[in-house]
Amino acid sequence: MMMHMTRNISALQAALEEERALLEKELQSVGRINPENPEDWEPTADEVTETAEQESLASEITDFEDRSAIEFELEERYNDIKRALRDIAAGTYGYCNVCNQEIEEDRLHANPAATTCKAHLG
Repeated sequence: MMMHMTRNISALQAALEEERALLEKELQSVGRINPENPEDWEPTADEVTETAEQESLASEITDFEDRSAIEFELEERYNDIKRALRDIAAGTYGYCNVCNQEIEEDRLHANPAATTCKAHLG
């Protein structure tokens, strides 16, 4: 088991919780929680009318594709934030997934959901 970091993580936790709330709002603007899986979000489409002309329908499809791409990116970040908050609760937050060393403080302040130290950036 990892030793709990000696640094104060309350500011990082507050930043993560603030970002989680913001992401939930943004996700609600382009999607909804999947009724079959409450851990998953899915994009929503604007109402499509049956009398829509070909051009209008093509525009709505493009809009849906755009919403899908935005929803995917937001959900990915949202899941990173939720993971970081779970790690804080478990006492395993702030350690590199590659080398298990503490992630640098400045890196965590830049990205509180970081999972690797500077030496193991993508």
